[in-house]
Amino acid sequence: MSAKIISGTEVAKEIRAELKAEVADLAAKHNVVPGLVTILVGEDPASQSYVAAKNKTAKELGIHSEQVTLPADTSEAELLALVEKCNSDPKIHGILVQLPLPKQINEAKVLNAISADKDVDGFHPVNVGRMVLGEKCFLPCTPHGVIELLQRSGVKTDGAEVVVVGRSNIVGKPVANLMLQKRAGGNATVTLCHTRTKDMDFHTKRADILIVAAGVANMIKADQVKEGVVVIDVGVNRVGVTESGKAKLAGDVDFDSVKEKAAAITPVPGGVGPMTITMLMKNTVQSAKQFAGLA
Repeated sequence: MSAKIISGTEVAKEIRAELKAEVADLAAKHNVVPGLVTILVGEDPASQSYVAAKNKTAKELGIHSEQVTLPADTSEAELLALVEKCNSDPKIHGILVQLPLPKQINEAKVLNAISADKDVDGFHPVNVGRMVLGEKCFLPCTPHGVIELLQRSGVKTDGAEVVVVGRSNIVGKPVANLMLQKRAGGNATVTLCHTRTKDMDFHTKRADILIVAAGVANMIKADQVKEGVVVIDVGVNRVGVTESGKAKLAGDVDFDSVKEKAAAITPVPGGVGPMTITMLMKNTVQSAKQFAGLA
């Protein structure tokens, strides 16, 4: 029997409806309008597409959205000055600097310059530290989206054997940390696998919940998972083009074979992807509430 499809598109739609109502309520009752600024340096087509999608979603939800596009030869000092200006702007509650940045700019220096209280991406060391300690903070958007997908799909995480494939700072390490915490959507026993893991199949076959964020198209096959596993596929890999010329995408999991053994699985596209921008909006609304003393 084929797996239940966990639709990130549908779950994101549900969360965005909640956020839209919350944003309207903040404006009507407290005269608070959440504000997000996106900063793009250069003309990378993928980055332009991501930023456009973020701005479109913000406007749909009633969030004040600003975009600043800088030339590719912008200096590090100029970008840092802009970040500082946004840090002190009361209309802005969330600052997002789109990565990657040009070579002349130190990414870590720029991300660290963003106020931790406006770091709605959840990448600032202060927020990472708070997350690890289980304190209140902005959670990184993709891992947060994974947790929301599991919770809203009714997947039991308490006591579950969770295997995470991939140890990036953006997905693998934070999602592993969140799932082992004593919290809703956590309380799991977590194994983190990576390129130096010996006998990865031994681990993936034990997983009740398998989260794959390795960046390798179709790497996880049906013979590497057990019957009834819940699979969250974070990978987005371009594997060609369609007849109409659009990019053909595949996840890190061989969807067609694994869905015959899994109890539930996310598709690519339409799985984790829509959740990432949605959680960015959720963090921006949370930031506005905090600045207004409402959270």
